[in-house]
Amino acid sequence: MGTVFSFDVRGGQSAAVHAALEDAAAGLRRVDEVFSTYRDESQISQLARGELTVGECDPEVAEVLELAAEAERVSDGWFSTRYRGRLDPTGIVKGWATERAARRLAEAGAVGVSLNGGGDVQLLGTPGAGRPWRVGVADPLRPGGLAAVVSAAGADELAVATSGTAERGDHIVDPRTGRSAVTDLVSVTVVAPRLTWADCWATAAFAMGSREGLAWLETLPDAEALLITAGDEVRCTGGLAARLG
Repeated sequence: MGTVFSFDVRGGQSAAVHAALEDAAAGLRRVDEVFSTYRDESQISQLARGELTVGECDPEVAEVLELAAEAERVSDGWFSTRYRGRLDPTGIVKGWATERAARRLAEAGAVGVSLNGGGDVQLLGTPGAGRPWRVGVADPLRPGGLAAVVSAAGADELAVATSGTAERGDHIVDPRTGRSAVTDLVSVTVVAPRLTWADCWATAAFAMGSREGLAWLETLPDAEALLITAGDEVRCTGGLAARLG
């Protein structure tokens, strides 16, 4: 998937957790093989060329496409699996794969899991008694600085996903035009229970721009967000303050 994944796993039976860790890592490599748009032989590339049907692909392909269709519906088309006219579900794959790998470790008995996939994080459980997971949100206008720190206190599961231009440039596409999204935003960070959705919502809101994006994010249940504009204005949803610390 062209990025780095890092695991922080606490507690559980050592043998079971180590086996789950190997399984989770293998699963991430398999996701890359199936969904990579850079591999001509991947199932998603063959599907895009009409050489395979969804039914002929691994079951995960249908699962991801169904989730992506739901994200497109909820976002009124601002999230899309089309990139320059071609099938490309990578906007949802990384968050979905990261969340799935984290849950594999929790199911194996890990007490706490923090799985970072290219800067987007799925948190499950806790790192220790009385200690919540905390995630720093990078400041896109001040390299090396933090715009906020998100706390998972009181939550059994929490995800933090950021979309923006600081790390990868203008890679987010406006689905209405097929060209790079030009908005007043430099980053959108979404906090929600599941990384699958947090990642999608951050991408969609960035494409909308700060005013429409913030208004839409306020309507989503169980989601809070931090938006930073090119003019260094910080805007956030009403309930975000409860997640900072």
